[in-house]
Amino acid sequence: MERFDILKDIAERTGGDIYLGVVGPVRTGKSTFIRRFMDLMVLPNIRNFHERERAKDELPQGGAGRTIMTTEPKFIPNEAVEIAVSEQLKLKVRLVDCVGYAVEGAQGFLDEEGPRMVRTPWLEDPIPFEEAAEFGTRKVIEEHSTIGIVVTTDGSITDLPRASYEDAENRVIAELADLGKPFVIIVNSKNPSGLDAVTLAAELSARYDVPAMPMDCQNMEQPVIIDLLKEALYMFPIREIAIDLPRWVEELPNNHWLYARFSDAVLEVVADVNRLRDVEPAALQLGEYEFVERSILQSIEPGEGSAAIELTCSHDLFYQVLSELSGFPIEGDHNLVGLISELSFAKHEYDKVAEALRNVKDTGYGLVSPGTDDIVFEQPELIRQGNRFGVKLTATA
Repeated sequence: MERFDILKDIAERTGGDIYLGVVGPVRTGKSTFIRRFMDLMVLPNIRNFHERERAKDELPQGGAGRTIMTTEPKFIPNEAVEIAVSEQLKLKVRLVDCVGYAVEGAQGFLDEEGPRMVRTPWLEDPIPFEEAAEFGTRKVIEEHSTIGIVVTTDGSITDLPRASYEDAENRVIAELADLGKPFVIIVNSKNPSGLDAVTLAAELSARYDVPAMPMDCQNMEQPVIIDLLKEALYMFPIREIAIDLPRWVEELPNNHWLYARFSDAVLEVVADVNRLRDVEPAALQLGEYEFVERSILQSIEPGEGSAAIELTCSHDLFYQVLSELSGFPIEGDHNLVGLISELSFAKHEYDKVAEALRNVKDTGYGLVSPGTDDIVFEQPELIRQGNRFGVKLTATA
């Protein structure tokens, strides 16, 4: 069910198209990730046999060692293919395998004539390998992707050391951050639960403020991919965030000190909420204000890009504000019930003379007419006049 929900939410945010641009340094496992993703998520859902076989033939090749395998950007499948996740949900899926950014020690950048020249789908003439990496990454993310996937490694998948990847890694992540598309980072590792991979993922996540997940791209299973897509989904921009204040706070005048504090706090915190993943920290931050008793993240609707947070106040603050507004000391419900009874009686009596008081202010005098509650009837008296009878009613007010 979670797999269906995540794909459905992504489809809502992307208009039904899931286009993944897979970028990063060379020799990190980008092609391996694409093959595994296609095997688990795409190929089983292509109902047309011929389309499925054609998609299999277009899968990229991967290999161990230092030699670069992907020498030009490649769309996989070549044309976006529709997959049927369920009877209600059909998506178009395509991945793009980019030329990787150069890393020290990798082989394949040079040939006997100098820098290796590669072809791209966007230019007629071949260009140098490294230029193709930068140009292709920008084109893929900007024009052909709804989500970016940066694949890097802790150095365990080849004999290249981790340090060789750092410069290329920084450059490609900076490029994606500059483009503003949602993206996540994969730390490809033979031991994704090991200390090195987990620590590196945490460091990258903190440094770039994006999700970074350690995983073994060659052996990853569907739940790991779903987690990755979920993290990517939460990188999409927030469209609407609703802050529910206590009902009684909403009834306060706009210039009341408590209403003003709530308004200032909400504006200050929400100003930093740009993505869905920012909502939960914002809810926690709102809960730190002294006048907020609890801050509750009521809901996040990833497909709609909306969220709702509920803020509550303590009873003591409620009684404090009531005391200030009424001028009477209120320390609890017992005071409140008694005061409401007294004020209700006072209002009832005031309503009888309210119109007369208004007339006094306008004309200098006012008349108070008795109401039905003010009329007291005496005992009715039977009267007789000749052969006629009647009832005499006497009343005072």
